[in-house]
Amino acid sequence: MPTLKTNPTLSDIQQYVTELEKERGFTDFTVLQQALMLGEEVGELFKAVRKSQSMGYATKGYNANPAEEIADILIMLCAVANRLDVDIEKAFREKEELNHKREWK
Repeated sequence: MPTLKTNPTLSDIQQYVTELEKERGFTDFTVLQQALMLGEEVGELFKAVRKSQSMGYATKGYNANPAEEIADILIMLCAVANRLDVDIEKAFREKEELNHKREWK
């Protein structure tokens, strides 16, 4: 079982997802399959948020947990990034460098 160190960086989390996918037998999923699963997890987060805000939700007996759905999104995001050879931490830093140069209203 992979171990995630205390106070991990984004790179540590991304590497952890690589290892857990190997352990769980998920390495054969394509980038398209992973991207679609990421979208499904985002939808589950939306449903969990609706439930947490006492808004309507369709599934009877659904035990929505926003924290779990956010964790699932991070796992799926890392899986997509791994298949595209994107270092999320590096991409985040580069994007924020561009964002710092923008004007925000």
